[in-house]
Amino acid sequence: MRLRSVLAFSLSFVLATAALAQKSEAGKAKPAPKASASAPVVWPAGDLKWTDVEGAPPGVKGATLFGDPAKGPFGAVQKFPAGFSAPLHTHSADLRIVVVSGTVIHGPEGKPEVRLPAGSYLYLPSTYRHTTGCDKASECVFFIEGNRKFDVKVVEPPKAKAPAKK
Repeated sequence: MRLRSVLAFSLSFVLATAALAQKSEAGKAKPAPKASASAPVVWPAGDLKWTDVEGAPPGVKGATLFGDPAKGPFGAVQKFPAGFSAPLHTHSADLRIVVVSGTVIHGPEGKPEVRLPAGSYLYLPSTYRHTTGCDKASECVFFIEGNRKFDVKVVEPPKAKAPAKK
């Protein structure tokens, strides 16, 4: 039942936010609307302010929807350029991701890559080692929600041992 709820939410979200995949006009971006318990938030895709994602590899852009990815819990729309690839890494936060457009390429450490087209859902527990990429055919747009600040911690390869002296 829980999986059905997650899939229903994911599909509803993807359908409701399909417009976010449209390219926005950066010069006309407006600040994030203020949310309150009694007022709706209506935020057309063209009004999203895309900026470089702090703590992410170059090329990753984001538009924060709620919270603050640099400080704590957050929700955002992020995008990777076509052909983007990040090396083996982890995050401090648990991340929930719904692919809106493009094909995200997820690489669990030591296992084959998984291609995630629009409508796919991905949950990444903190400290989970993986690679992330985007298919070369088009940019990847996805909704991402984290329970702590967003960061990318590259996993350094083990250092080669120096030859033993005889």
